[in-house]
Amino acid sequence: MKKPLRVGLIGCGFFSANHLHAWAEMPDVEIAAVCDLDAAKVAAAARRFGIAGAFTDAAEMVARQPLDFVDIVTTMASHRSLVELCAGKGLPIIVQKPFGPTYAACLAMVNACAAAGVPLMVHENFRFQVPMRRIKAVLDSGAIGAPFWARISFRTGYDVKSGQPYLFDEERFIVLDLGIHVLDLARFFLGEVETLYARHQQVDRRVRGEDMATMLLGHCNGATSIVDCTYESRRLPDTFPQTLVVIEGEKGAVELEAGGILAVSREGQLSKTNVATPLRAWTSEPWHTAQDSVYWTQSHFVDCLRNSRSPETSGPDNLKTYALVDAAYESARNQCVVQP
Repeated sequence: MKKPLRVGLIGCGFFSANHLHAWAEMPDVEIAAVCDLDAAKVAAAARRFGIAGAFTDAAEMVARQPLDFVDIVTTMASHRSLVELCAGKGLPIIVQKPFGPTYAACLAMVNACAAAGVPLMVHENFRFQVPMRRIKAVLDSGAIGAPFWARISFRTGYDVKSGQPYLFDEERFIVLDLGIHVLDLARFFLGEVETLYARHQQVDRRVRGEDMATMLLGHCNGATSIVDCTYESRRLPDTFPQTLVVIEGEKGAVELEAGGILAVSREGQLSKTNVATPLRAWTSEPWHTAQDSVYWTQSHFVDCLRNSRSPETSGPDNLKTYALVDAAYESARNQCVVQP
């Protein structure tokens, strides 16, 4: 058996338990250290997962703790300084989304890692969800022919702001926090984008930014997709945290329905398969699809490290998704079509 890769995790907040559970489940990974500015959070994470190294200073952690890579699970404002710190130590990095607060910050991180010669992956977990991989397999098989139209939708009334109150004050809210996932899926399924038109809305007047977005994408291959997202839907039953997808092609269609039902229409026949994500020992409904995708995202990163391959959602790749985010804000602000 190969020697386990030692990971140091920075950021023990809201979502980090999923990262730690996923790392702990991998036999070829050892959680060597955790770090957070809050000493109580560090102590709790170290105790819960039996981690020997506990730090409140990231620079101290990477200087003192032997590591093979670093997992950054902090809020985006701190990503650049932490990525540049770790890259300076020659450590491969996987970093949570959003990649950074601005495209310029994201580009600086990509350049820092390129200069240091270290791998960089953005934790863009939606495309690693089991149902999304099944959709991609249908597309890659050619079963529905060349896709020419799609709708990718994440609409829920889930109160995300109660668990992450800082979202109330974000000037760029739904597209940067959630829409970035759905825009990445549009690229994953239909390829790169040449035009984008967006309309944003604000339903909850307590938030500074937009909390509903609808985007029309023109893809380079001629396909069209509609991407929409909100946490302000009042439709029942609420499908949180499912992303619903329909893609039409020259020979048929594929649709991911609520409840994880994958419907494929081809040659006048309709077949349905249950592709709902199974539970793991540490996942729970309804979060399990998102939680499980954390495992597959991180497993992909480890596989890439082991085999010297570039991750699907590398830093340079995620710049293309981030460019769509910026394009959406420009389009909504000026009510015009934008070329990302």
